[in-house]
Amino acid sequence: MTNAEAFGTAQATSGTAAGEPMQDSTDSVVTTAATVGVVAVGAALFEVALLPGIALGVAAMLAPKYAPKLGESLTPLFRSSIRSVYKFGQKTNEMMAEAKEQVQDIVAEVKAEQDAAQETAAQEPAKPAAGATAAAPATAAPKV
Repeated sequence: MTNAEAFGTAQATSGTAAGEPMQDSTDSVVTTAATVGVVAVGAALFEVALLPGIALGVAAMLAPKYAPKLGESLTPLFRSSIRSVYKFGQKTNEMMAEAKEQVQDIVAEVKAEQDAAQETAAQEPAKPAAGATAAAPATAAPKV
């Protein structure tokens, strides 16, 4: 048995149709995942603080291979998210404009009521308060 056969990296050319995916790519992913798992377990046994560094290293290793595919698949999600946020912003602007208009209407009504009350008070002659006594004559007799 050769090294290529032992690690599952030998190319299987016989018996594969043109439309079937090659077994090599899944084998290499499984091999890589197993290797990372073994290294992670070993690191956890020695020092748990090494695990975040290992995770970052694995992510950096896999990023160039899977990032373009991930970006292409996430583009519709980003577009729909931005579309939703834009629509939410438009609805919020409409609601705020409606609320502002209602507040302005209420302020205008209060001002109109206040102006009407002032006009009514200015047009009516001054009435003496109920129970008020007549004014004392201007010349009063001096007390002796």
